[in-house]
Amino acid sequence: MGNVSSEPQLVEAVYRSSWSALTRLAYLLTGDRSEAEDIVQTVFATAVSRWETIEEPAGYLRRAVINRASDAHRRSFRTAATAATIAETIEEPVVNELWTLVRRLPAPQRAVVVLRFYEDLPLADIAILLGRPASTVRSDLRRALITLRESLA
Repeated sequence: MGNVSSEPQLVEAVYRSSWSALTRLAYLLTGDRSEAEDIVQTVFATAVSRWETIEEPAGYLRRAVINRASDAHRRSFRTAATAATIAETIEEPVVNELWTLVRRLPAPQRAVVVLRFYEDLPLADIAILLGRPASTVRSDLRRALITLRESLA
């Protein structure tokens, strides 16, 4: 059992240092600012109750955000955010024609593209985060890139 007096400070430090990046990741996966913020808040609220058992908070939180975003996508299909809404958000990606096309990809392909090109993760790490075989992740990336190339042509 961890030191109870230092645990809240550790949680707060992790929250402050990773909130922005996790919110950006959730936004890239969902396309909705408020939903992204809700996802990150829910992930942290859930993590606090089991903080002592989490060995690698950064990895745990990133995976939890990915899982929550996937669940949110399955519940509803989000339309493209307006440029004005995007301009108001913190550290969101530049929105352009390519981003619009990425948002139209199926959720698994979009997750792989976001994690590979926006988060700069290697495919092996993406496979672990998504809990999918590396070969499936490679196939999803290949299909996504083919779709994006065809859409841009």
